[in-house]
Amino acid sequence: MGRHDRRGADHVTFRDPAPARQPGLKEPPDSDRPNVAQLKGDINSGRTGDKIAHVDVGAAMLGTCEEAGGAPPTPQQVKLARTNEAASERVRAAADPHGHRGWTMPLYLGIVGAICAVLVIGMVVIR
Repeated sequence: MGRHDRRGADHVTFRDPAPARQPGLKEPPDSDRPNVAQLKGDINSGRTGDKIAHVDVGAAMLGTCEEAGGAPPTPQQVKLARTNEAASERVRAAADPHGHRGWTMPLYLGIVGAICAVLVIGMVVIR
């Protein structure tokens, strides 16, 4: 995905393709003692409605800062976060950028093109 520099480290460039959708990601099961990995699974599976189902590579796992500070999140806090972050089906459907609305980008580009054409024709007529 990224290019290698002389040191061999990966870095992302603007020309890298967008990651492919991974519809096989499943929501983690509910648990009496949830952990931050399940919360991360909720985010990756699209359950929160923030993004499409795709693995989100983070620099640090959720809860790392809290653990380093000596106060890891309790299962009750994680359960509350999972409950509060869960999105409705309507919100999840709206988070699907190309699902049922594949016509929006062509429509947008058509409107922008029409406006540009009107402006150019208007400038030619005024001269």
